[in-house]
Amino acid sequence: MHRMGRHLRTGAHLLAIDACVAAVVTAGYVALADQGASDGLPRFSGPWWLGWLVAVCVGVPLAVRRLWPLSALAVVVGASVTATLLDITRDPYISAALAVYSVALIEPTRRASAALALTVVASAATVITGEAVLTPSGPWTEAAGTAALVWLIIGAAWVAGRVVRERRSRAARRDRRLAEEALAEERLRIARELHDIVSHSLSVIVVKAAVANHVAEARPQETRDAVQTIEQTGREALTEMRRALGVLRGDTAGRRTREPGSVGTAPPPGLDDLPALIQRAERAGVRTELRTRLAIGLPAGTALAVYRIVQEALTNVVKHAGHGTHCQVTITVDSRGDTHIEVADDGAGNAAVSAGRNSGVVTDSWGCANA
Repeated sequence: MHRMGRHLRTGAHLLAIDACVAAVVTAGYVALADQGASDGLPRFSGPWWLGWLVAVCVGVPLAVRRLWPLSALAVVVGASVTATLLDITRDPYISAALAVYSVALIEPTRRASAALALTVVASAATVITGEAVLTPSGPWTEAAGTAALVWLIIGAAWVAGRVVRERRSRAARRDRRLAEEALAEERLRIARELHDIVSHSLSVIVVKAAVANHVAEARPQETRDAVQTIEQTGREALTEMRRALGVLRGDTAGRRTREPGSVGTAPPPGLDDLPALIQRAERAGVRTELRTRLAIGLPAGTALAVYRIVQEALTNVVKHAGHGTHCQVTITVDSRGDTHIEVADDGAGNAAVSAGRNSGVVTDSWGCANA
């Protein structure tokens, strides 16, 4: 599973780039292995197939260094050491550096550090042995200088791999944090929406149930009307709750298979749904009038906020203003998009005043003020 996950995380374009690099390195080593001693470059005089085999082992593993970094590094370092001892080439272990970069980028710190230590020890010992003992090309100081160069290149590749790994790790943690925050905000929004749905619907149901209980024997027809209102309000509340809970579950596959207009695909309520909200308040015994003056249309998010403000205000009217109250809802949208909401009623309410009022202001930036 770990290997399969690594395959999935590795981009195809990166594998293609590694394949090209592997081909170039392999071709370069093959060319060096075919050179003769008269060129003054390498002095390899073994069988041709051995030089080709070393070239393949130095270059080809680079094509899979992101999939199997430790295995690729082991093969590349072994082949590079062999190339140095056979005097095929005395390059500064560029192939090994590329493999070390992948190890530092992918493997945990302990494995990556151990691989770096083994690589620098093996490469330095081989360079000094090859240049100062087997096929001496200068004094010991030159061999030590070459070994230091190899150390520098391999060490820089390892550091670069660790830096990139750390940056990617920080970016992944930041993305996870942002995703968690977005999920928490969405859940909070849905919780508020469910509260509005339940609070409004239950207020209407409680009021009509009280009416039905009060007039059950004296006025049976009014009792049946109240029961019908309770049934209709309950069905509407269940429909809205299913839509909100469907969003919370994130059931996108299920929503794609549903027919248009079903519960899962129902859009959030907006200004067009206010008449139904007004009718629901009227069924609860509050005579409600809706007035709208819209200079421009509203975005869906702002329209939802307007709907919820009016819903909450009407819920308060139903709960506190009393049966037979007259309520007027006025919504005004100016040319800048600022939305003014006023819900006024003439009920006495629990505070024993002559009139109650709920109002609010909503802007496109989701600013909201209640008075």
